[in-house]
Amino acid sequence: MIRTRLTKLFNIEHPIILAPMTPAAGADLSTAVAAAGGLGLLGGGYGDRAWFETESAKITRNDVGCGFITWSVAKQPELLDFAIERHPRAIMLSFADPAPFAKRIKKARVPLICQVHTVDQARRAADVGADVVVAQGTEAGGHGQTARSTLPFVPTVVDALSNYAPDVVVVAAGGIADGRGLAAALMLGAEGALMGSRFWATKEALIHPSAKAKVVAASGDETIRTSVYDIVRQRAWPEGYTGRLLKNEFIAKWHGHEEKLRALQADELEKVEAASRVGDFDVANVTVGESIGMIHDLPAAGDVVRRVVAEAKVRLAKYDRASLE
Repeated sequence: MIRTRLTKLFNIEHPIILAPMTPAAGADLSTAVAAAGGLGLLGGGYGDRAWFETESAKITRNDVGCGFITWSVAKQPELLDFAIERHPRAIMLSFADPAPFAKRIKKARVPLICQVHTVDQARRAADVGADVVVAQGTEAGGHGQTARSTLPFVPTVVDALSNYAPDVVVVAAGGIADGRGLAAALMLGAEGALMGSRFWATKEALIHPSAKAKVVAASGDETIRTSVYDIVRQRAWPEGYTGRLLKNEFIAKWHGHEEKLRALQADELEKVEAASRVGDFDVANVTVGESIGMIHDLPAAGDVVRRVVAEAKVRLAKYDRASLE
């Protein structure tokens, strides 16, 4: 086992957190990661209450947390009350100022995890009581900002918080899909890794088999940051945020032609929703990051946890004191 401040904080075996992806991180995936000794987080996403309550009801463990898109859950704050009661293991907030909700979470003595993309956001998270800050680089799948990549960003956040808020645990995210990535994150000063794409491509993930097959066959060169699916679904993301997705025909058609897409939004949304239902991912979106170039199989999530940790231990032990003299 690799012991860090993250494993101590949550009393878990391994310094690995499941990104609370929606819909991939449903009950089965979040439970599997927790059972394997990591921190499993149920995806809350945009706050689809019916989906969230259905998946939550399937979870029988008391050590599974959850995560939300902060600006979206603001539209239905009662869902946060449900999450605090049902998943007090941890709550993760991403993509907006956590301050409006942090007080309620902390008052309930629930550990607060905040995902950040700038140093200012990291300090803000610390100010409002975050126990864990996830420093996410632009390599990550799904939404984020384009300014910083994981390798330089993580140690920058570690350094910034080491004096400003030394009790806050920093976790790395973005482009981490194997033991090499976990070992690198630890060497950068992080206390663990949050992984999305690697768990997205597992047996338990609530993702259409055709989408998983496309990712296993793809390379890291085949992703792009774009806003076309946010436009077509009329999701009002804050300025500066785009989503990293697998390139496809829909993106090739509309990326760079966003204004025209807005004018045809209703018709194109109908096409996207129909494609999602039948598993046509030349039109529907596949939300993954650059690490897909290292993903070549669809294992059980527990096996991912165990082999990532095993490989990280080997990598960390490779250069002992004798080899450096």
